[in-house]
Amino acid sequence: MAATLKPYLNAVRTTLEAAMCLENFYSQRVERHNKPEVEIRSSKEVLFTPLEICRNEKEKVLIEGSINSLRMSIAIKQADDIEKILCHKFMRFMMMRAENFFILRRKPIE
Repeated sequence: MAATLKPYLNAVRTTLEAAMCLENFYSQRVERHNKPEVEIRSSKEVLFTPLEICRNEKEKVLIEGSINSLRMSIAIKQADDIEKILCHKFMRFMMMRAENFFILRRKPIE
């Protein structure tokens, strides 16, 4: 299991490091406003191509980047009750610290 997990985690890490090259970018529509482009999607030229890294159909990471923001969606395998409980605890842990992040989507993507 560890042999298949290591390349997956390395791919996620290197992709995140490449996508984290963010810079300050003001809105092209409203003067002196700095909005996260990955959320408002006002101009296509500053959005990067979304990248999905899959280990299998239940474990995947979706990385959506733009010139000034980054959104990462994580799908975690929940095969049995223990994994569902652990996933719920992790989700609560992240939601309780949402104020410490600049952006944290609290709802699943479609």
